[in-house]
Amino acid sequence: MTHEILIQLTNAIIEGDPELTVELTQKALAAGLEPMAIIEQGLVPGMAVVGERFECGDYFLPNLIISANGMQDAMKVLEPELRARQQEVKVAGKVVIGTVQGDIHEIGKSLVGTMLSVNGFQVFDLGVDVPAETFIAKVKETGANLVGLSALLTTTMVVQREIIDALKQAGLRDKVKVMVGGAPVSRSWAAEIGADGYAEDAIGAVALAKSLVAG
Repeated sequence: MTHEILIQLTNAIIEGDPELTVELTQKALAAGLEPMAIIEQGLVPGMAVVGERFECGDYFLPNLIISANGMQDAMKVLEPELRARQQEVKVAGKVVIGTVQGDIHEIGKSLVGTMLSVNGFQVFDLGVDVPAETFIAKVKETGANLVGLSALLTTTMVVQREIIDALKQAGLRDKVKVMVGGAPVSRSWAAEIGADGYAEDAIGAVALAKSLVAG
C-alpha cells in the first residue's frame, strides 16, 4: 500500500499535478511513511524523470516549472515533520544566486534557483539587478560554496566579470565556485572571465553545481 502511494507520488510529479502531489504527500505521511522516504523514493525520482524529459525535448519549460512547484509545495508539507523528527535533508551545497546589476530578467534565474533547491541545494536568491557588494555580503553571511550569476543582455554580461573580480578582492574567490548563465553567455565567455562553469539551462545548472561541489 505505502509502495503504491510512492509510485503515485512520483507519477503526480511527472504529470505536473501540484495539488495531487501535495494530497499524496499528506496521504503518505498519514500512512506512516518517513518524510525522508517520501522525498527520496517519491519526489526525487519524479523530478529526475521530468529533468530527463526536458533534456531530450519531450517536456518544455512550463512542464518543468509546474513539476518543480509541486515538489516545493510537497516539501512545505514535509518540513515541519522533518523538524519534529530532528531530521535534515542533506544539503548538497549552498548557492547564492541572482541576476546581475543592470539586468531585471527574472524567469531563468528563478527556475535555476528552484531546480537547485529541489535537488538538495540551499538557495539564497538575491533577485534581480543585484550589485557585486550584495553578492559578496551574502557569501560572507551564509558561507556559500557556489555563486550563480545570470545575465540576459550583452551589456550586463560584463558585470559577471566584475563580480568575479570583486570576489577575488574580498578574498573569497578560492572559497566559492562561480557558475554563469544567460542568453548571450557562452562556455568561452565563462572561461574568459575566469568562471568555474557555464550552464545553458536549469537542468544543466543542476548537473554543473553537483559536479563543482563534488570536484
